Amino acid sequence: MIGLLVFPDFQMLDAAGPIAAFEIANRIARVPTPIKLLAVVPGEVRSSSGVAMVARAAKATAALTTLIVAGGEGVRAAAACPRTLAFVRSAARRGCRVASVCSGTYVLAEAGLLDGRRATTHWRHTRHFLETYPQIKLDADQIFVRDGDVWSSAGISAGIDLALAMISEDHGDEVAHATARQLVLYHRRSGGQSQFSSLLELKAPTGRFAPLLAWAREHLEQPLTVEHLAEQAGMSARHFARAFIAETGATPSKAIERLRTEVARQRVQDSSEAIELIAQSAGFRDPERMRRAFIRSFGQPPQALRRAARSA
Repeated sequence: MIGLLVFPDFQMLDAAGPIAAFEIANRIARVPTPIKLLAVVPGEVRSSSGVAMVARAAKATAALTTLIVAGGEGVRAAAACPRTLAFVRSAARRGCRVASVCSGTYVLAEAGLLDGRRATTHWRHTRHFLETYPQIKLDADQIFVRDGDVWSSAGISAGIDLALAMISEDHGDEVAHATARQLVLYHRRSGGQSQFSSLLELKAPTGRFAPLLAWAREHLEQPLTVEHLAEQAGMSARHFARAFIAETGATPSKAIERLRTEVARQRVQDSSEAIELIAQSAGFRDPERMRRAFIRSFGQPPQALRRAARSA
């Protein structure tokens, strides 16, 4: 049984996204694994949108093989609830695969399941999470992270990526890819892909470093080192690096790489320009550097993305 744990003011998509993925995978794999919505107080549970879902009582039984904890506005109260924490701990002790979506990571952290482990959460919570749980190895720039039987994922849609990875583990890659196609996802993203694609794809990103990122997008052919960026921001390199990570959850170098890959991806898919010229103009200097960056970000090299775009 797959259980989705919710609480008052949970984020609807944190639960509904994985539920949809597992539902489709069940049909494709023809393995009817039950999917249940759970809550420590059963009955109607109102999401942060005001829309309610009906949950059954959370009990750590042998039938429960996967438990996914949603995030949302009410997560702090859930993470402070002894009954919620006891249920999550009990499920883990029984050998259940435990995961979180978005800020649901706080529940796993408070339950002690992440101590000494790698984890991720939504980028907006990075600074607070690092300060609150120094014993946890936070990978702030990841879509999802697996450390043993404990999984965690970044904001909202990343819960679907996490579910697809679990589907791949349970039923194989073919079922996972077929599920992704049914969900109309371009491709199944690997956990190592940056969670900041949507943030950095924006032509006018918001936030303290919005002008800097907009400037960097127009000067990708330059080195754009931490020192270079700090000078542009009018800050010392050390202070800049700390402030940038605290606000975005990404290191400056990863943010610049992500900007470069997004700009290069658009040109790879939308033009017939030589890969070598795209790599140079996007600041990668040579095609091999760009190829490695594409595989980290998109799971495919530039040539594969170009072929896919042309066939589409």
